[in-house]
Amino acid sequence: MPIRRSKVLVKWIFENQHKLQTVRSCSSSLRYKELEENAAQAQPEHVAPPMSAPADKPRPQITPEISFKYEDLQVRLAAPYQLTPKPEAVDLGFGKYFTDHMMKINYFKQLGGWQKPEIMPFENLSIHPAAKALHYAIQLFEGLKAYRGVDDKIRVFRPDLNMERMNLAAARSGLPTFDGEELIKCISRLVQIDQEWVPHSETSTLYIRPTLIGTEPTFGIMAPESALLFVILSPVSAYYKTGGDGAVSIYADPAVVRAFPGGVGNRKVGSNYGPTIEATARAAKLGHHQVLWLFGPNHELTEVGAMNIFMVYINDQGDKQLSTPPLNGLILPGVTRRSIIELASQWEDLTVKEEVITMDRVIELNKKGRLLEMFGAGTAVVISPISRVGFLEHEIDVPTMKQAQPVFQRVKDTLLAIQYGHIEHPYAKVIS
Repeated sequence: MPIRRSKVLVKWIFENQHKLQTVRSCSSSLRYKELEENAAQAQPEHVAPPMSAPADKPRPQITPEISFKYEDLQVRLAAPYQLTPKPEAVDLGFGKYFTDHMMKINYFKQLGGWQKPEIMPFENLSIHPAAKALHYAIQLFEGLKAYRGVDDKIRVFRPDLNMERMNLAAARSGLPTFDGEELIKCISRLVQIDQEWVPHSETSTLYIRPTLIGTEPTFGIMAPESALLFVILSPVSAYYKTGGDGAVSIYADPAVVRAFPGGVGNRKVGSNYGPTIEATARAAKLGHHQVLWLFGPNHELTEVGAMNIFMVYINDQGDKQLSTPPLNGLILPGVTRRSIIELASQWEDLTVKEEVITMDRVIELNKKGRLLEMFGAGTAVVISPISRVGFLEHEIDVPTMKQAQPVFQRVKDTLLAIQYGHIEHPYAKVIS
């Protein structure tokens, strides 16, 4: 009978050992406790013992409203030894270097939602291996830039549109939304603190990368109850390597698609980008810089690389027309794209239109000598002229770089003039 009772007791302990935390201290924990007790006993009498921790751990200070607030922003500056040398502008590349500070904003549903924003020294993230962002791509990001103007003022370009797009992606991904204006203020303060990292050059900028990830450590495919919004900064130069004339060659492969109807091609989420790497590498082996993403049996143009695409041609009325595919759910609503459409629509010598463009149409216009230019547009690259398109058995030479007064250059010059403060414009928000 005693033996039977002991077996029952052993079985109970085995099944409930996870509840016996007070008696299940591992040897290392016991060793550390022993060292602490010995250190306390050896402590000199004139040194006061450490204060005991309060019985109840205080809850983090939170903002009760739906969003975090700029007025709650806490700043912890880097110590001198934490500062890193700033690279020369010619050595920048894209996204290779990072500034001295970053910003974090935690979200915990059980603690009332968004916590207080904090700017701190740049550091690695600590994340649970089961975080939803790592397993189900519950994450999103944005990209905008800070420009040092000719007047030494620092400007950002239409950040309200980035915030709008970020919240749309958050809602689609089950992540918490926020007040975009409050994040813009927080980002502006971060840029002000690291303002010396904004290059003193009109060929380089400071790239701003806000990112929102689901951090709840559970395997259920559902909206996470905890999240982290963080912002990092990186001084950058050119994004793409181009040909000798500054133009890129692109490859259109009808066998692969970037997005599909009802998907998230119109949202800036990481799952749109990872699957493009293999196709881009394949295009590079064929001598091209980027992939022209097509869709459907008619081979409709959608995007090129991570850029929106534009085409300039002579239309049926004999007018010069600037066209780009419509926002049909397959295409990211680019900030640069929208700005080009709005600015170019004011030019009387150019017709601007959003329309479906197919590869057959591109080939036809090129054969008739009516295709003048093609170019990509986006925050990272601004404007990237296209000189060649590979498609099935076709090699289409686009005369973009042969135009006397190319539209792409006019568009680029206008955007850069606004971004670097050569002309005052409401698109550019001065933050310093």
